[in-house]
Amino acid sequence: MKTITAALLLIVIIGTIGAIDTESYQFIDHLLSLRGPGEPEIFEDGVIFTAPSSYRRVGIAFSHEDFAQVYWFQKLLFPRDDLTPAELKQKESLYTDSGILFHVYTVPEHIRELEYRLIIDGLWTIDPANPVYRMDAFGMVHSVVSIPALEKPPSTFDALPGNLSFSYNGPPGETVTVAGNFNGWDPFMYVLQEKKPGQYVLTLPLPPGTYQYVFFHRGQRILDPHNPNRVYTKDGKTASVALIR
Repeated sequence: MKTITAALLLIVIIGTIGAIDTESYQFIDHLLSLRGPGEPEIFEDGVIFTAPSSYRRVGIAFSHEDFAQVYWFQKLLFPRDDLTPAELKQKESLYTDSGILFHVYTVPEHIRELEYRLIIDGLWTIDPANPVYRMDAFGMVHSVVSIPALEKPPSTFDALPGNLSFSYNGPPGETVTVAGNFNGWDPFMYVLQEKKPGQYVLTLPLPPGTYQYVFFHRGQRILDPHNPNRVYTKDGKTASVALIR
């Protein structure tokens, strides 16, 4: 049921997040685990900002962008699993309000600290959920989030010539496989090894050529989050693609 719920939640939020991969089930599971608005939370290369859904509208702007761009929060809706047949016919009854407004901001690589302000129901303010703030030289108070240096995850392109090195991050102690046009798209042949808790890797020696592939995790077909190159396969599905010279 959790997998189905995560898929439905993905439909609700898709299109609202531009940088963190919405096909990442770690991200979906994390959103499902939120119990209410709170302090900004670092997730992978982004920060999740939350606010109570009792506000009519919440936006956020950052000092490194000179507050020129306002990003508006979205309402986090949870799919209901207790619907009656009559309610199923009413689209507005399919989801329940989580009580959370949220925005996910991907942090630029050179930024080690985010200074920001919120717009809550038309008024500029610091983030009431964040106890860390400072005043600038002009007397303006900014909320602050410190960004730790992140370890760069292994990439498909880090392998030696003649190899593809696959990497996938997820919950520890699970099974992750990779399939592609190098093995007839068999989802069971190649199992990634868990080198660190939650970090799964596999290196395959392959002759020069162009290779399409996807990961399989919890029964789901997942594109490589560390590889931006993607193509459509012959059956109309999307796959990651890498080249060995």
